[in-house]
Amino acid sequence: MVAIADVPLVAPRGALNYLDHRSRALPKGTAPLTALEVWTAMMAKPLPGMAPAFRLRDAISACFGVRRIGGFSGARVDQVAAGDHLDFFLVEEVRPDLLVLTERDRHLDVMTCLSLEPGAGTGPVVTVTSSVRVHNVFGRLYMLPVGLAHRVIVVLMLRRLPQALAARDRAA
Repeated sequence: MVAIADVPLVAPRGALNYLDHRSRALPKGTAPLTALEVWTAMMAKPLPGMAPAFRLRDAISACFGVRRIGGFSGARVDQVAAGDHLDFFLVEEVRPDLLVLTERDRHLDVMTCLSLEPGAGTGPVVTVTSSVRVHNVFGRLYMLPVGLAHRVIVVLMLRRLPQALAARDRAA
């Protein structure tokens, strides 16, 4: 498993207000993948309930001057470079084994890293690390429900990743 020390964080660890780091080993024999391919497979079919959750988030956040982000489009992306966007995230770094995404505003800075490493006796190990630094009271209040929901969402997305990759391979 990728250690937290081996992935970028949005701020030094002691300055973070939220940190979540979760991994999943894919089945042995999984074809070689890039971090972008894993991201695209995970986002191809957003979890049920995500669209209304993002609409609610946008409606509440707009009252506090936060731009609407709309959620995840499910669009297939074959190539990105630093400076591009994946839905509402800014791509800060992209390598075959790492995808670093950020969203920053006056309330909080968010960084999500998707990393890959070879598994010992398994297929590749996928790790999602999300770090947040809040700047004000709204950011703190926002992270109360989002922090709890984020953990569940990442667990569910990692759990269904093997099926998402199989569906992607069948469609190709």
